[in-house]
Amino acid sequence: MNDHNFDKEILTVSQVAEYLQLSEMTAYKLVQEGRIPAFKIGRHWRVKKSDLTSLIDQLGRGERI
Repeated sequence: MNDHNFDKEILTVSQVAEYLQLSEMTAYKLVQEGRIPAFKIGRHWRVKKSDLTSLIDQLGRGERI
């Protein structure tokens, strides 16, 4: 894993997939469905690392996405 990718504040869907150990297809689907908070720049989805961290905290408390 390229840990240097995860010191960035903004992640690509590919980086999110690697971070969460999901397939890119699954991560992309969760982003498109709004289950992972994300925003678009042009045609490209991006995820704020702080939003991802918050989501992980929610999941840790038993909430579901």
